[in-house]
Amino acid sequence: MRRRDLAGLAAALAAAPAPWHDGASAQGPQAGGGGSEERLVLDLKDGPVTIQLLPDVAPKHVERIKTLARRGFYDGTPFHRVIEGFMAQGGDPTGTGTGGSDLPNLPAEFTNRYRFIRGICGMARTSDPNSANSQFYLMFAPAPSLDGQYTIWGRVVSGMEAVDKIKRGDPARNGVVQNPDKIIRARIAGA
Repeated sequence: MRRRDLAGLAAALAAAPAPWHDGASAQGPQAGGGGSEERLVLDLKDGPVTIQLLPDVAPKHVERIKTLARRGFYDGTPFHRVIEGFMAQGGDPTGTGTGGSDLPNLPAEFTNRYRFIRGICGMARTSDPNSANSQFYLMFAPAPSLDGQYTIWGRVVSGMEAVDKIKRGDPARNGVVQNPDKIIRARIAGA
């Protein structure tokens, strides 16, 4: 390939939207700000995971994540449901998938600007779209069926290798994990 062709290809790639984003926002991967207050760090057994929060997409959900992290709510909570090739779900202090915080449920903040692909963080909920509370999941792989149906509040920007090492659940039991891995600590970077 000639140098001019390479320069054209580089320019086209730079202008293309990130695969998790449809390009509607000129802010791209740093949407929601790049400051430390917009980053959540999950300390896992295999290392820290840094998540870029997206308050421009889901302000109420991001505020909830921050509030609970500052309270220490997520510290020691298990990844109770982990499905290979799909996601790891946590944020339930009971470890049963039925628990949540003492705060009220949140209204849905669905978007079509972002897609559920590897590294995206979404809020878990019941069949009621306005039932998200504290549970969330980290995507191992794309899941287009979730797009526009669940709230996206962040994306992993470093430490995905630690997410990949989260203990998997039993496929015959919808991913329920026996002796699950836990979040050692959840904190807002810089806080």
